[in-house]
Amino acid sequence: MTAAADVVLRDIDIPELPNHYRGKVRDNYDLPDGRRIIIASDRISAFDLILAAIPYKGQVLTQTARFWFEKTADICPNHVLSYPDPNVVVGQRLDILPVEIVVRGYLAGTTGTSILPMYKKGQRTMYGVTLPEGLRDNQVLPQPIITPTSKALDGAHDAPLSPAEILQQGLLTQAQWDEVSAYALALFARGQKLAAERGLILVDTKYEFGLDPDGKIVLADEIHTPDSSRYWFASSYPDSFARGARPDSFDKDFVRAWVAERCDPYKDPIPEIPEQMLWDTSAVYVKAFEMITGQTFEAPAAGEPVIARLRRNLSQFF
Repeated sequence: MTAAADVVLRDIDIPELPNHYRGKVRDNYDLPDGRRIIIASDRISAFDLILAAIPYKGQVLTQTARFWFEKTADICPNHVLSYPDPNVVVGQRLDILPVEIVVRGYLAGTTGTSILPMYKKGQRTMYGVTLPEGLRDNQVLPQPIITPTSKALDGAHDAPLSPAEILQQGLLTQAQWDEVSAYALALFARGQKLAAERGLILVDTKYEFGLDPDGKIVLADEIHTPDSSRYWFASSYPDSFARGARPDSFDKDFVRAWVAERCDPYKDPIPEIPEQMLWDTSAVYVKAFEMITGQTFEAPAAGEPVIARLRRNLSQFF
C-alpha cells in the first residue's frame, strides 16, 4: 500500500500563481486575463473543519465533473477552458449568481433545507412548490422540482427560497430565473438518463451558475459529482423503498461518522484518523467515478508527489 502522504494533495501553495483563494476543498488562482485555475484538493470537510485528506478524491471530483461537462455541453454553456492536470480545471472567471440551484427528483434528504424533513413536519408547500399528500420517504416525486437556496455568508446557513422571493429580493431577474430553471431541469434530466444506463438513480443535485463578461449565463463549479449529488443504486431501490429503508448509495461518510462517534467535533480535538479508513473512503470515491462514468480510474504514476506534478503541469501559467 502506498503511503497516503505520497499521493494526497492536501495543502496547495504555488506562489508563482496570482490571486490565491483557498476554499474548503478547492484552491483558486485568478489570472489577469480572466481565466481561473481551480485545483481540487483531497481535503474532506465536515463540522466546519478540514478532517483529513482522501487519496485521489480531488482527481475523482475533477474527472467526474469533466465527464458531465462534456456530456451536457449541448444543453448549457459551461466555464471549462482546459484540463492541464488531473486535479485541475482552467475555467472562465464568472460572476457567480447569488442563488444555489438544487434539483430534486425524490422525497429524500436529511438536512434542514431538504424536502423530506420538511414534509414529515407537515409542510406541503415549500420552495414555491406544493407536494401531494401521501408521499413516503424516498418516493419519486410527480416530477423533478427546483429547491433554490440563498448562498449564506461565512458562519450562516443556506435558507430556502421560492421563485417569488428570488425576484422580490432582486437576486435574479425574471429572465435569469427562467433561463437558469430551464437549464437546471434539462441538465438533471440528462443526468438521470445517463445515470440510469449505469445502474444508478440520480436523486438530487446542486448547480452553480454565473455570468460571463457579456452577461451570458454559464454553468460553473462542478456537476453531478459524488460530492454535489446524491446517487442510489437502482438495483437496491425497489426492495429498500418497500421496506421503508434508505436505498444503498455511495457511502463516503466513514470519516465523518468515525469522528462523531469519538468526540464532539465542534468542541474537542479531532483524534488521529486511521490511514486504512482514508483508503477505504478513497476506494468509495474511485468506485463512484467508475460507476458514474463507465471509465476506468487511472491513478497517477508512482514516484512523483502530487504537488510536484501539479507544479510541473501548471508551470505554463507562471
